[in-house]
Amino acid sequence: MPDPVFPTGFPTRPPVRVMIVEDSAVVRRLLAHIVSGDPRLVLAAAVDSAEEALRELPRVKPDVISMDIRLPGMDGLEATRRIMAEQPTPIVVIADSVRDSTFGISMNALKAGALSVVEKPVGIETGGHEQIAETIRTQLYIMSQVPVIRQRGNLAARPRAPHPEPSQRPPQQPAVLAIAASTGGPPALAQVLGALPADYPVPVLLVQHMGAAFMEGFASWLDGLVPLKVGLAQEGELPQPGRVYVAPGDRHLLLSPQGTLRLSSEKPLASQRPSATLLFRSVAIAAGDRALGVLLTGMGEDGAVGLTEMRRAGGYTITEHESTAVVYGMPAAAVRLGGSSLSLPLPAIGPRLAQLGRREART
Repeated sequence: MPDPVFPTGFPTRPPVRVMIVEDSAVVRRLLAHIVSGDPRLVLAAAVDSAEEALRELPRVKPDVISMDIRLPGMDGLEATRRIMAEQPTPIVVIADSVRDSTFGISMNALKAGALSVVEKPVGIETGGHEQIAETIRTQLYIMSQVPVIRQRGNLAARPRAPHPEPSQRPPQQPAVLAIAASTGGPPALAQVLGALPADYPVPVLLVQHMGAAFMEGFASWLDGLVPLKVGLAQEGELPQPGRVYVAPGDRHLLLSPQGTLRLSSEKPLASQRPSATLLFRSVAIAAGDRALGVLLTGMGEDGAVGLTEMRRAGGYTITEHESTAVVYGMPAAAVRLGGSSLSLPLPAIGPRLAQLGRREART
C-alpha cells in the first residue's frame, strides 16, 4: 500500500514507534512525556524490566528502544546483547551521570550494538530539562532510521571487503594521527586503537560525537581497553607519542602550527562541536604530508571536507569501508569528495596504522 499523501503531494512518514525500558516509574513517565511531545514519535510500550522487554519485543515490534542500564534482574547491557542477537532493533542508551558507576556498562552496551548514549532526563521543573528532552527525542528519531544487523560475536566476523591497493604512498615519518567517529564510534575506536602498541610512535588526536557530560567517562573507558594511554586533551599540551588525546565535551580540538593542542569554543560546524573537519583541517595545516587521518562510522558528513583537505596537503587518509560501518555516512562523504587514500574494513584499519608506525620507527 502506498504511503498516505497530503493534498500537496508529499508522502507522510508514520511516527516512529518507541519502546521505553526503565525500572523507575517516575523516569518512565517522564520519558513517555518526552516522547509524546514529538509528533515524529509514538509510545509503543513502556516496560520496567529487561525480561519484560524481551517478552514484548516480538509483539510490539518497536522502531527504536530507549534502554536504561541499571535494571533489576537482567541489566541493560545483557538486554542489549540479547536484542541484537535475537531481534536487532536500534537502541538508545539512557545513562545516568558520567560519575555513575554504571557508566562503563553503558559504554559496553554501545560495544554490544547500541547506537548512542544520552543523559537520563531530570524533572520538568529542573534547569536543562528541555535541552536533554530535545536530545532524547532527536536521538530516538534519528537512530530509528539506522539499519542494524544481528550481532553474533565481534565485527571481525562480518563480511570483509577486498583491500584495494593504496593510490597514494604513505608518509615515511608520520608526525600525528587524527581519527574521528560518530554513530557506532566507541566500539570501532576501541577496535582500531586496540591494535596499536603502547609505544606507538605518534600521538593520536580523537574526535567522537557524544554528549559533553559523557566525554570524561568515554576517555576513561577507552583507556581501560587499549594499550595506549587515553585522556581528555588539555589546552596548550604538546602531544606525545603513544598517547590518545580526546576532544572534551563541547570543544573543538585543534593542532596548532606550533604543534600544541588547542581547545576552541568557536561555534559548531555543521551542528558539531567538536568537529572532525576542524580537527583534520588543523592537522593538514600543521603536519602536511606527515599526517595520518582516519574517518570511521558516523551519520552525516562531518570530517569529509577536512579529510579531503588533509589528503590534498599530502597526508595519508583512511576511511572505513561500507562493509563494516554501522552508518556509512561520514566515510562515504569523504570518498565522494576524493578525501580517502584508502578504504578498509574496520578490522584492517588498526593493523594498517600499526604497520605505518613500525615504518616510522625504522627510519
